[in-house]
Amino acid sequence: MRFSAAMTAERLLPQRLALRARPMLNRVDALLFSNDERGSAGRMSLIAFSIRIFNAAVAFVSQVLLARWMGSFEYGIFVLVWVTMIIVGNLSCLGFHTSVIRYIPEYLGQKRLAELRGILLVSRVFVLIASTTIAAAGMIGLWLFASMVESYYVVPFYLGIICIPMIALSDVLQGISRANSWTISALAPAYITRPTLILLIMGAALLAGYEPCASNAIIAAILATYLTTISQLIEVKTRLDRKLPAGPRTIHMREWFVISLPIFLVESFFFLLTNADVLMVGAFMQPDDVAVYFATVKTLALVHFAYFAVKAGVAQRYSHFTHTDPDRLAAFARETVSWTFWPSLLMAAVVLAVGEPMLALFGPEFVRGYPLLFLLVIGVVARAAVGPAESVLTMSGNQNVCAVVYALTLAFNVALSVALIPLFGLWGAAIATALSMIFEASALSFTVWRKLGFLMAIFVPAVPAKGAD
Repeated sequence: MRFSAAMTAERLLPQRLALRARPMLNRVDALLFSNDERGSAGRMSLIAFSIRIFNAAVAFVSQVLLARWMGSFEYGIFVLVWVTMIIVGNLSCLGFHTSVIRYIPEYLGQKRLAELRGILLVSRVFVLIASTTIAAAGMIGLWLFASMVESYYVVPFYLGIICIPMIALSDVLQGISRANSWTISALAPAYITRPTLILLIMGAALLAGYEPCASNAIIAAILATYLTTISQLIEVKTRLDRKLPAGPRTIHMREWFVISLPIFLVESFFFLLTNADVLMVGAFMQPDDVAVYFATVKTLALVHFAYFAVKAGVAQRYSHFTHTDPDRLAAFARETVSWTFWPSLLMAAVVLAVGEPMLALFGPEFVRGYPLLFLLVIGVVARAAVGPAESVLTMSGNQNVCAVVYALTLAFNVALSVALIPLFGLWGAAIATALSMIFEASALSFTVWRKLGFLMAIFVPAVPAKGAD
C-alpha cells in the first residue's frame, strides 16, 4: 500500500483541520507519486533539495572545523585558492557539462542512439583534455608571474591547479546524471562525498602531526577530489552501459561545440558572478577578511538551496518541453518560480534569525560578518523570485542572449566591487553583490518575456509579450 499524505492527515488530524489541509496535501501526493513530467521534475527537485540541505550541514561543519583548525589567515588562503579552482574547473568544461543536459533528452526522445553514444563519449574525453591543458597553462602562468602574487598564495595555488581536471570531469558527469534524472549520482559526489572526504583527510593529517595550514588543506582537497571523481566515473559508466546498448557512434563535434560555446559563456558568467565577491575581496583585502566574508556567504548558502535544487531538477524538463510540447513550457516554467521563491523566503528568515550564533562557531572574529547577511539576503531572494530563468533560456535555444545578460551583470558587479570595496571594505562587497543579483533577476525575467512570451516572476501575472521572438 502506497503512502498518502492526504490519507495520513485524515487518520491523524481532527476532521475540520484535515479537510482544510486536504487540497494542499493532494498536491503533495501528486508531486510525489504522479508519473507525468511535472511529478518527475518535482521529485527530482525534492531529492536535490534534500541533498543540498544535507550538504549544507556537511559543508558548514567542515568549514567551521577548518577555520578553527587553521585560524582565519590560513583559512582565508585556503578559501580563495579552493574557490578559484572550483571556478576554473567548471569553466574548463567549455559548456559541455550543460549542453549534455540539452542533447541527451533530445536524442533519447528522437531515438537517435548513435548520436547519444557519441556525445556521451565526446563530452567526457573533450572535457578531460581541455581541463588538463588549462591546468598546464595555469602552472606555466603561475611560474611566470609568481612575483606578482603574494608569497603565501603561491604554493597553495600550485597545489590547487592539480585538482582542475578532476573537478571538470566531475562537472560533466554531473551533467550526464542530471540529463538521465539520476539526481543522487549527479549531486552526492560534489555536495556530500567530496567535502566529507576533505574533512576526514584533513582531520587524519592533523592527528598524524601535520601542520594545520592552507597547503595541507589543499592536499586533502586533491586526494578527496580524485577519489570522488574516479568513483563517480565508474558509477556513471556502469549505469550508462546498462541503459544504452552497444552500437555505432555518430559525432557532430562542430555542432556540439558551437552550441556549447555560448552555453559556456552563460555558465562562465553565472559561475563567476556567483563567486566574484569572494575573488574581489581576495584581490583587495587580506586573507582574514576573505575568511570572514566566505563564512558569511556559506551561512547564506541555506537560502540558495531551493534555487539550485529546482534548477537541478527541471533543466532537462525545460529541454523536453521545448522539443516536444512548447505549449506546456510556459505553465511549467512559471510553476517552478513558486517552487524556488517560497522555500527561499522561508530559508532567508531562518538564516537571519540564527546567523549570528552560526558565524560565532567559526570563531569570535567571524561575527562581524553577521550584519552583511541582511543586505546579501535581499539579492538572493530577488534571484529566487524569477526562478531558474537562465535554464529556460539556455534549454530553449536562447543561450546567446542569456550570455549577454550575464556578461552585463558580471561587468556591473566587478565595476561596483572595484569602486566600493576600497571605500567600504566588506560592506562594499555586499552592496555590489546584492545590487548585481537584483539587476540579474530583472534582466533575466525581462529577457524570458521578450524571447519566449511569458513572464517568470513570482508576483507578476502572466502577460504575453508583444512580438516575442
